[in-house]
Amino acid sequence: MSPFPPDLLDRARAVVAACAARGVWLATAESCTGGLVAGCLTSVAGSSACVERGFVTYSNAAKSDMLGVPPDLIAAHGAVSEPVARAMAEGALAHSPASVAVAITGIAGPGGGSPDKPVGLVHFACARRGGATRHRREILPGDRDAVRLAAVRVALEMLADR
Repeated sequence: MSPFPPDLLDRARAVVAACAARGVWLATAESCTGGLVAGCLTSVAGSSACVERGFVTYSNAAKSDMLGVPPDLIAAHGAVSEPVARAMAEGALAHSPASVAVAITGIAGPGGGSPDKPVGLVHFACARRGGATRHRREILPGDRDAVRLAAVRVALEMLADR
């Protein structure tokens, strides 16, 4: 039995099928989701045809060390920001042979929020080699688990659109 809800598995199956059919390799760069997007994708039989790798970069140091996110970018905008999400997605491409990467950075809670960056704020970026990097900002409702699962849904939607 999968730890993921049926709707997420359906979305993951669709992403895997589409990417495998087109020969597209995927990478994930995850912070607040802690690898859940990669986990959901690899719950699908046949995902080895398109999932190349996943980066779990929970700390700022990991974002810099593994993805090449400049520390000064994190210092200037904070880890939960559009520029950092974009740099994470682009860094996942730079550090892998994948052709599409999705990145997630956010505040899942219950603590860590502020008036400017409330609990539930998540920044997403999806990068494609040779294409523009797309960004999406969401404030996702619910407790920590709900925010993290909702973030997986958004990331899978972004991958489906690439």
